[in-house]
Amino acid sequence: MPFDLSLATVAALAIALLGAAYVRGYSGFGFSAIFIAFAALLTNPLPLIPVVFASEIVMTSFQARGIRGQVDWRRVFPLLIGAGVILPFAIRAMIAFDVATVRLTVSGIIFVLALVLFSGFTLRKPVGVAGHGVVGLVSGICNSAGVGGLPVATFLTAQPITAPHFRATMIVYLTGLDLITLPLMWHGGLISGDSFWALALALPVLGLGVWLGGRRFMSSSADSFRRFAVFLLLILSALGLLRPLLT
Repeated sequence: MPFDLSLATVAALAIALLGAAYVRGYSGFGFSAIFIAFAALLTNPLPLIPVVFASEIVMTSFQARGIRGQVDWRRVFPLLIGAGVILPFAIRAMIAFDVATVRLTVSGIIFVLALVLFSGFTLRKPVGVAGHGVVGLVSGICNSAGVGGLPVATFLTAQPITAPHFRATMIVYLTGLDLITLPLMWHGGLISGDSFWALALALPVLGLGVWLGGRRFMSSSADSFRRFAVFLLLILSALGLLRPLLT
């Protein structure tokens, strides 16, 4: 098995992968946060982060046809510029931390941002290009731990944007973010042969999850499922924060 994982661990991760892919297919975000939060309960999540990013890109290829014309490019570009500026420094800092610190950082980031989402926070004034760039900086920092989509999801949730535009914009932004991040992780030595093996094993699960989530999105509003996804993130991140106290 890749990364010397046991068969039982791989099976558990496959179930989490299916659920996370379903969330991505339905709401456009949450895949990385949900999967990494679950993985952090079982193993060191750091080697899995590049696999998660590559999975995001693969899922976008599955979804591209259905989101054409719905992407808000005026938001995407400044967000990506902000993330691209900070990512090299953020990844270098994350590589320097030990396993326990990575786990706590991942769980802590997810928990705090999920609370913001759950609170229903809203912005009263429109946000310009500079504001999107700042959010991109925060997203880039968080993406070194594999949860770069959550700051942007929080930011967009707090603004008047329709569910189809929210979903499409998140999908495209996360793809661009992953395309920036993966070469930096390769340079940092975080990508190995096991990364490609794990991605190959994940492909059928990703395809099924995104397909099921996309079908659900076409027949209902994304709002209710986003609330469910945030609640799930709160549970998983809380467990991740408590795990060191239980071991």
